[in-house]
Amino acid sequence: MRTRAHAVVAVTLAAGSLTALTAAPAQAAEYSSALKVWGIQYDAPGRDSNSCATGNTRDEYVTIKNFSRSTTVNLRGYIVKDAAGNRHTFTSNHYLQPGDYVKLRGNHGTDSDGGNVAWRDNCNFMWNNDRDTVYLYKPSGDRADVHAYTKAANDRDGNGFITFH
Repeated sequence: MRTRAHAVVAVTLAAGSLTALTAAPAQAAEYSSALKVWGIQYDAPGRDSNSCATGNTRDEYVTIKNFSRSTTVNLRGYIVKDAAGNRHTFTSNHYLQPGDYVKLRGNHGTDSDGGNVAWRDNCNFMWNNDRDTVYLYKPSGDRADVHAYTKAANDRDGNGFITFH
């Protein structure tokens, strides 16, 4: 059953890639990368507080997933940005095995491949609670993925979390 679901997803993605290449050349870069933005917790639960000691920026995160079936990807050099230009560059080696993911969280901590977490080392919120755009860039500077969201259109259950792929 799982194999059949993956085949359907692969066919759907391939068809979507062809459509994206013919209908919107500017979006074609999204389909040239194994790494994609899988989801975002753009509105951390609780009252927003940027305090490193008592705030909730660690509960705001973007999940990046390696959709490759065979290639391990090192995140070093990848950049995550928002529409206002806030950015995080992965400066250390962080390996994503095929099908693996990492949650890039606000606040401070120790990056962990096994724990699937990387930290922005910044206690300020990155993602807007009403609308924003998430960009993922390769070390080469090419765009790997991009998604715009609005709370009203994309977060129907109102929990502050949206999945994209």
